[in-house]
Amino acid sequence: MVVTSAVADAGPGVGPGLMVSAKEHVAEGVVSLTLTHPGGARLPDWTPGSHIDLVLPWGSPRSSAAESGGGTTRQYSLCGDRWDAHTYRIAVLREAAGRGGSAQVHDRLRPGDRVGVGGPRNHFPLVPSEKYLFIAGGIGITPLLPMVRQAELLGADWQLLYGGRTRASMAFREELTAAYGERVHVVPQDELGLLDLVAWLGTPRSDTKVYCCGPAPLLAAVEAVCADWPPYALRTERFTAAAQSAPVREEPFEVELRRTGRTVTVTQEMSVLEAVRRAGADVLSSCEQGTCGTCLTPVLEGRPDHRDSVLSDHERAANDCMFLCVSRSCGDRLVLDL
Repeated sequence: MVVTSAVADAGPGVGPGLMVSAKEHVAEGVVSLTLTHPGGARLPDWTPGSHIDLVLPWGSPRSSAAESGGGTTRQYSLCGDRWDAHTYRIAVLREAAGRGGSAQVHDRLRPGDRVGVGGPRNHFPLVPSEKYLFIAGGIGITPLLPMVRQAELLGADWQLLYGGRTRASMAFREELTAAYGERVHVVPQDELGLLDLVAWLGTPRSDTKVYCCGPAPLLAAVEAVCADWPPYALRTERFTAAAQSAPVREEPFEVELRRTGRTVTVTQEMSVLEAVRRAGADVLSSCEQGTCGTCLTPVLEGRPDHRDSVLSDHERAANDCMFLCVSRSCGDRLVLDL
């Protein structure tokens, strides 16, 4: 069984106005940003696996509805030192086929600029285990960096399998190998081919948790190889939404907002998020793709048709919450705690 996450539990935000105190090229096509409070104030604590919403001061013609005040909002994993209470670090890959956010970070953002920040949130937590195997593909190394440090701090037995296109494209490679030596296994594809997942994962182990983050083909391959592992042994994080089957129903359905007593009809052309906002509900959202976890809402009655890439199998089976941006209803009616 797989516990799947995407880069989110809602937590207090630090609000707009953090400052880019440093910007550094850390690999081919990757820059890291160091964020601090302009007044030197302490930043909210976070745990390994957390991400923040970065709100850029410029809008983007290719942005989704995940915008705030005309700016572009994107999610990035925190990859710095969680014990440094005054600094956040993120890394941003320039994505040629993206919606423009990464290009803005690379081309326009400068030290001294202010950005908005939401979060931190964590739907990819590091759970206790005797042993860990961390598997990273490309920029998927970012949420795993703090996990590696935490596992080392706790004295756990761990190894990191890190794949990328080339050595030059693999962010933080030198930092990792210098700090941890042979625990880090670097596999550049142009030199060594793809990761040998069968060799690493072919034999299920009851004492090991597997954490994986990277492109969709890597996640699919790891999930397939781990099919016979114990329940919840594998945990993955997605930066893009997983492919979905057709919705359970195409007919309109009713959504009751229990707190306000209002009821709205959700048609095929709109999301539940759009419908409840039209009814006056103030629901925060960011990615609007079912990956960031911002719009998680309690369900009081009814059975959601879960379309997100965040909830695990057992969380979906509970039917007590849903992500309004993508999920729908299996029946004629849902009652939400709004």
